[in-house]
Amino acid sequence: MRKNQNFFIQDSCNLKEPCQKYKSANQDTISQDKHIQKKDGGFMSQWDVIVIGGGPAGLMACVAAASQKAKVLLLDKGNKLGRKLMISGGGRCNVTNAKPLEELIKNVPGNGKFLYSALNSFGNQDIIAFFTGLGIRLKEEDRGRMFPVSDKAKTVVDALIGEVRRLNVTIRTNEPVKQLLYTDAGVAGVELASGEIIHCHHVIVATGGCSVPSTGSTGDAYPWARAVGHTITDLFPTAVPLTACDNYIKETRLQGLSLRSVYLTLWNPKGKKICTEEGDMLFTHFGISGPATLRVSHYVSVAQRKFGPVPLLLTIDILPEKTQDDIVQEMMNLMEREPKKAIKNVLRAYLPERLLQLILELSGIDEGITYPHISRTKWYEMARLIKQFPVTITGTLPLEQATVTGGGVSVKEIDPKSLQSKLKRGLFFAGEVLDVHAHTGGYNITVAFTTGHAAGLAAARQALGIEESFVPLKQKNKER
Repeated sequence: MRKNQNFFIQDSCNLKEPCQKYKSANQDTISQDKHIQKKDGGFMSQWDVIVIGGGPAGLMACVAAASQKAKVLLLDKGNKLGRKLMISGGGRCNVTNAKPLEELIKNVPGNGKFLYSALNSFGNQDIIAFFTGLGIRLKEEDRGRMFPVSDKAKTVVDALIGEVRRLNVTIRTNEPVKQLLYTDAGVAGVELASGEIIHCHHVIVATGGCSVPSTGSTGDAYPWARAVGHTITDLFPTAVPLTACDNYIKETRLQGLSLRSVYLTLWNPKGKKICTEEGDMLFTHFGISGPATLRVSHYVSVAQRKFGPVPLLLTIDILPEKTQDDIVQEMMNLMEREPKKAIKNVLRAYLPERLLQLILELSGIDEGITYPHISRTKWYEMARLIKQFPVTITGTLPLEQATVTGGGVSVKEIDPKSLQSKLKRGLFFAGEVLDVHAHTGGYNITVAFTTGHAAGLAAARQALGIEESFVPLKQKNKER
């Protein structure tokens, strides 16, 4: 650590997180800001609030702060704002989820209860009202998912950036931040990669996690947070496809086959159920993917952190609305109508053909067998596999291929109302950089918007002397 002009410059830590190799090396030429310097040995800035990161959390933080008449500077290391927002929801942008508060919290398996205060202040209905006020018509789809009527993420991104500009936020793109500056009293500003120093006593870090690094989420903020004493919980992929080792997966026998409205149940190595998730899924050349799979992936990551990198059994209920008895009776009725036809020809109207062939094989049934020669035991073995089709899960795809980063800045060290650090006055965190993550379906964007709004509002009000929100962490003899 080195001293410079009455404030400290904290050098970046040498982390070994999975995303460190994606750190940006962008060194664009940066124009110099003019600052008012030296007042009682310190510095005053032309900015009330600096926001680092132009994703959903950062953009909403800008809106909230600027709406309080604060002078806001937005810094983003990329050449475009809202890059991850632009590809969210398959390019349609699932802006939020319309479910009640308790349901929202249940769909945030990573520290969802931390969000109660922020969601009560600016929740999903507020997000809907916000975009409606910007002229964006929204529609509700299955499971409460809210999309723009245009089905284009660009509609949402353009409106959000337009509001940021309308509120006179100064935007500087292609501006990577090297590190944060601070004094004993709190945050003092930022140093850019070019060496330019910008003074400010209220900085909101909204740089995202490590997932989808092509959008700029490369874990830049973890060293900054750790440098002032923050705990970074273990990082892991979530909302990510799963890998499997079954022979039919290796042989790509089901690759490209999608199943609608199935139930996926994950079991721990001791045979105890971990979770059941409902939705669509897809077989791939490496395992499984699709919405239901992405929801299960959180529990796979958690289980393998607990039990080690051991295979986990996942079972698929292909026909969840039917019992085994229902399935047996329906298959027998179909076969009885055409007793001379082979089972593979009759039941291909009941199940996808490739899946039927595999189930027949796993049941030990010859695909050419006819109705009179099928025992009751074999019927029930087929029905069992339809209700509990096995997939041996070996893990997930890497963090950089995940939709969301699990882990991050520990929420135990963050005030849930203001999103301000309990360790350093004037330092705020919002969005995926925090140890908060949700299922897919509009929940993660909701987390970004609600935490961004809370941080922006609190930072501005504190900067303008309206409301002090710094709540110091009670130390437990922890050396930082």
